[in-house]
Amino acid sequence: MVALSGEIKEIFTKTKVMPMATASKSGVPNVAPMASIQLVADDTVWIMDNYMAKTLDNLKENPVVALYFYDQDTKRCFQVKGDTEIKTSGPDYEKFRDQVRTKGHQYPAKSLIVIKITDVFECTPGKEAGKKVL
Repeated sequence: MVALSGEIKEIFTKTKVMPMATASKSGVPNVAPMASIQLVADDTVWIMDNYMAKTLDNLKENPVVALYFYDQDTKRCFQVKGDTEIKTSGPDYEKFRDQVRTKGHQYPAKSLIVIKITDVFECTPGKEAGKKVL
């Protein structure tokens, strides 16, 4: 199990929009910005599907993702990779759906993407860039 450090969790929480990379079964990549996102445990991220099209298709074919987050103040950044599960019902979906919908009716909250973090990589420029940290 991956357990994020305090620094990584802080940078994750400060980042308001994160690019999420997916790929189709045949390897065609897609990157989309994610804003309805929450770190719910040291190894678990929730993302709400509000407008996913290619992203959702890719997740159904290939459930592996990468997220990138960056702190403009410290210039520190990390990439997490993980395996996903798509939920359209149940207590976790309902809880996050209700949170997201408080932001406004423009957020349809169609499904919950649960990411179980498997790897964390350093992305800060320098000699440690690309190093697996967890």
